[in-house]
Parts: sequence; C-alpha cells; structure tokens
Amino acid sequence: MTADDRDQQTDARLRRALRARQAAGTQRTKKHRSDWTGESAAIYCRISHANDDDQTGVERQEGICRDVAERLGLTVTEDQVFVDNNRSAWQRKRKRPGWDALLAEASKGRVRHVLTYHPDRLMRQPRDLEELLQIADDHDITLHGQANRRDLADPDDRFFLRIEVAHACRSSDDTSRRLIDSMIDRVQDGKPHTGRRRYGYDKTGTVIVPEEAAIVREIFTRFLDGESPVQLAKRLYDRGEKTAQGRNWTAPRVRDVLDNRHVAGIRVFRGEEIGDGEWPAIIDRGMWREVRERRAYRAAALAKGKQPGRFYLLRGVVTCTGCGKVMGGSGGSGAKYVCNHTHRLDVPRCNRAVSAPILEDFVTEAAINLLERLDLAEVPTPSALSEEDQAAIAADRQELDDLKDMWESQELKTREYREMRKTVEARIAEVERKMIVRPTTEVLDGLVGPHARQSWGALKEAEDYQRMNAVVRFLFAAVKIEEATKKGRQFDYGRIDIEQNPIWT
Repeated sequence: MTADDRDQQTDARLRRALRARQAAGTQRTKKHRSDWTGESAAIYCRISHANDDDQTGVERQEGICRDVAERLGLTVTEDQVFVDNNRSAWQRKRKRPGWDALLAEASKGRVRHVLTYHPDRLMRQPRDLEELLQIADDHDITLHGQANRRDLADPDDRFFLRIEVAHACRSSDDTSRRLIDSMIDRVQDGKPHTGRRRYGYDKTGTVIVPEEAAIVREIFTRFLDGESPVQLAKRLYDRGEKTAQGRNWTAPRVRDVLDNRHVAGIRVFRGEEIGDGEWPAIIDRGMWREVRERRAYRAAALAKGKQPGRFYLLRGVVTCTGCGKVMGGSGGSGAKYVCNHTHRLDVPRCNRAVSAPILEDFVTEAAINLLERLDLAEVPTPSALSEEDQAAIAADRQELDDLKDMWESQELKTREYREMRKTVEARIAEVERKMIVRPTTEVLDGLVGPHARQSWGALKEAEDYQRMNAVVRFLFAAVKIEEATKKGRQFDYGRIDIEQNPIWT
C-alpha cells in the first residue's frame, strides 16, 4: 500500500468519526453549566404517607429545588412544579398525578431539566427510571438533585442512577416487610389495627367510650327499626353530636359505623375476618349479622334505583342441607330459591332449588299458625340459646383458641389455620342464627293472637316485606330444604324441614 493510499484511508476514517459524532447528537455531547442559562426546568416534590427515613416536606423540597435552579440559571415557570403530597412511589398500583404530568411534559419536549430533592423522591421503582430514561433519549434531559446531577444520556450516570433506585426499592421493601411483620404480630395477639380512632373507642381501640358506645347502639337499633342512614345522620346532626374526628355526622359516616366490624369485636386483616379481637364489643354478634343482611338488601335495591320486582320473603332463612349454605332468591324461568353454590367452580356443584311462591306460602301458613297460638306473656324476652347450644359454642370457641395457639407456635401453616378456622366459625354461625337479638314485643307487636291472620294480611297489603321477613326470622332458625325425592311437577312438601327458634319452650 502506497503512502497516498494510507493517507486516503486515514482521511476516510476521520470523516466517519466526525459524522458518527454528529449523528450521536446531544446525547454524546457534554454540556457545560454555562450553556444551561435560560433553559426550561421542572420541579418534582413528593412526600410519602409512610414513615420514610427522610420526611422533608414538599414546600421545603420546592424551596431547595428553586435555589438549585437559580444557581444554575434555569427557568422554572409556575405550571412546571409537580407535587405528589402523601403519595408513595414504591407501591406499584398507587397513582401519582404529579409524576404522570411531569412525564407528559417531558415527552412533549417542554422540559430539559428535572430538579428534585433526591432521586428517591422522584422514583423508587426501577420501571419508573426506565420510563424516564426512554423519554430522555429523545429530549436530552438532565436530572438535578440537591447534591449532584445526572446526565440521563450518559451511560455512567445511568448506571449509578439504577443502583440508587435499586437501593431505594430495597429500602422500601424492607420497610414494607417490617410493617407487615408488625401487623401480623398484632393480628396474632388479637390487638386492633392502628390508625384513626374508631368511634366508640379510645385511641388504642380497646377501651369503650361510654357516651359514644350509647350512640353506636342507637344507630344500630334505629337502623333495624327502619331508619335510613340519612335520617340517622340528620338526627345526630340536630343533636350536635360529632364523629371521632370532630366532624358533623353524614350518611356515609353513619354507614361507616354500620360497616365497622370493630364494634362487634371482629379482628380483620387485609379485608378478611381473622377471628375475635381482644377488646370488648359494643354490638353483639347477632345484631351485627342482622344489620349486615339488611344493609346488603338495601344496597341491592338502591343499586337498581328502585325496589326489586320481587321481595324474597324467606331471605336469609332457607338453607340447603346438602352443603349447609343459605339459599338465595333467583328469577329466570320462575321465582325460586337456589343454593348459592350452584354457579361456583371452586366447590362441587349443587343444583338444589325450590319454588319460591309455594315454599313461601307453606312457611307463611306455619308462621301464622304459631302467631295465633303464641302468648307473649309466656315468651322470654329476649330468648336465649339452649344450654346444649351454649355448650357447643363454648367448645367451638375453645377450639378456635387452640388453633390460634398452634398457629402462633407455627405448628400450623397460615393456609391450614384459615381453612380450619372457617370450618369452626361456620359451626358457630349456624348455632348463633338461633339467637333473637330483638325484643319479642317489638318484633311481634300487633301480630299475635286470634287476629294474627288479618294482621299478616295487612302487612302484605302494605307491602311491608322487611317486617314480614323479620318476623319469619324471629320465629324460625332455618327452613331446611332436603334433596327432592319425587319427580314431576308435583311439589314435594316432604323435603321441607322448618327449624323453630327456642322461644316456645
């Protein structure tokens, strides 16, 4: 190769290198801070709801970032300050409006610099960083913290940022693990969940406040008497009563009390009932269940915007003997009570069904016959469980305590403990359904004696189905449906077994 050929190759290599650097554009060009003067910048501030190591407030974060912008000669307009107050950057499903707005502005090329107190304020998940880096590839963005800056187009800065974000993610994971461990310890000890003070209890959630407990009982009692949450809220507002946070009562806050399982002494963990809590209950379990069923019915009626076309008179009473579950009303080819397991795939199919009109007429006739013969003077008020039932409940509660001890000592896995606990609690619930929590004279007022049939007819004419359902549930613990033994269209009355509540003994 001659000297001229070597010179031509050298010139060609230099030209290729120059074109490559030009093609790389600004991403490979190191800018001096003097070149930033007047360029657009955005500020991002965030403080988490959790107890992070650094809880510098968003106002202070913004002040620090503005000082950095002024020192670098960057321009920050008022609409380029993005704040996520009381927002976690670690939780993947948690929405961050400020973060989303910042990315939208950056993707439009309106932001050349992002200022934040520390990178972990901006992101604590690797995917957030990668999303920002992808935008930075197109718009040459520089990230500024309180102590340093990162050129998002520089491989070394990207490497260190990924390490910092991974460290922040690990720190959040450790914090989450410690919080979960602490919550599990409280669950195992039967202690209440921490947080805002619950109405009816002090800050610890274990000591009843007598004045507030009286109002809780009033809310439950009046709700069962037919008053709506709106009416209850107005009643409390007119009396000048306040919530646990010192606010006026509203219908949603009344519903919160009705939905609060804490007042029934029920410990909840992640939406699941774990068992009895180690604190005194304000509302007994029978009244609690009655309110829950009434709430479910009213919610369904409200969702449809009108009363349902058909009220199933025996709701909450009809029981399938095959699986022990309550049968619910269903329309379709005809009104009927159907086992709730009919359409479930996680349990063996149960196709048991019974005609609703015929069953309701049969049970109604049995109820009227009892009302005609019932003497309120001889009926205990309120009725109590038999000694046999009380002994059965006591034995089951002892078994729950034993299971809890085995779980705490790690003799049982959590999955095994939950399955066994559900089985025992189902037995307790079946017996407790016999409990009558309403005074007899209140439920049966005007319905007993020789004129019971006429009084019942008046309720039917007035379409007071909820009162009729309350009476049926007072009289009968369950209407058990056996498997059909006869084929054809003829109704099999032999498959009906009505279990009375023990109020006539």
